[in-house]
Amino acid sequence: METVLVTGGRGASGRWVVDRLAGDYEVVVVDYDHPGLGVDPAPNVSFRAADLAEREQALDVVAAVDPDAVVHWAAIPVAGTHPEGRVFETNALAAKHVLDAAGRAGAPVVQASSDGAYGFFFAEPTPFPDELPVTEGHLLRPEDPYGLSKVTAEAAAGAVARRHGVPAVSVRPSWIQYPGDYACRADEYVTDLNAGAGNFWSYVDVRDVADLVAAALADLLGDDSAVALGTHEAINCVAADNALGRPLLELLRESYGEVSDDCAVDGSALAEGDDRGAYAVAKAEQLFGWTPSRSWRDAADEAVTEPALFEG
Repeated sequence: METVLVTGGRGASGRWVVDRLAGDYEVVVVDYDHPGLGVDPAPNVSFRAADLAEREQALDVVAAVDPDAVVHWAAIPVAGTHPEGRVFETNALAAKHVLDAAGRAGAPVVQASSDGAYGFFFAEPTPFPDELPVTEGHLLRPEDPYGLSKVTAEAAAGAVARRHGVPAVSVRPSWIQYPGDYACRADEYVTDLNAGAGNFWSYVDVRDVADLVAAALADLLGDDSAVALGTHEAINCVAADNALGRPLLELLRESYGEVSDDCAVDGSALAEGDDRGAYAVAKAEQLFGWTPSRSWRDAADEAVTEPALFEG
């Protein structure tokens, strides 16, 4: 069985990624803290502790595991929770160190980026996109440290891919939601149009995120990968519909007054009355056969047990 090293695997979304992968791989979870030697790990799961923002620790732990692939999911996950400098430095340095180590090990990489890389959500005022739906080729214009750290991480992935000849994928999830606990369906969100305007009311179920990571990983480790050696691909990971269930063009007109004349609207993909999300997901299907399969309509109140990676 192949070994996959997953950083940040004990985090809110990381544990779903680990749980999804543990049926197919030996998963070594590397996080800032170790759960303790007395815990009973889930099948095919083990734990190591390291401060990945410290270069030597990152290089040492990856070299010791010698994984077949690396999933870099560790980060301070949102702006506004820590000082700006710490958010950027922690995320950018950890990505640089882990990706360098993966390249030295000849290991393909899948890493967590974010739709924050586009620079919409934390900008004031929110800029209108250059195109609808927003494809991965849209310019990245972040103003905040979180989005900037993700752009830096993607650049690091490209550099490592070119230098070491490994394939790399950066997954750009929108606002990640958890079954039975969809924050994007809370009253204060649904009743306030401005609450979701920063990312155009987009979201994604954590299980769809984990499925995309698994699909990308299987492709990179296969004999005929859709991602060429030495190249890096960024992939949107967003639900098919928007969180309000209303036509996207209607929401944009109500929130912004009109759809900007400077925005190229793909009429074949975004028709009047269509409640789809603002981000294109065709690239993920083209490369990895992935399409989002969960919607708030079913998942917001769905009873699903959260993954437990260990007992003790």
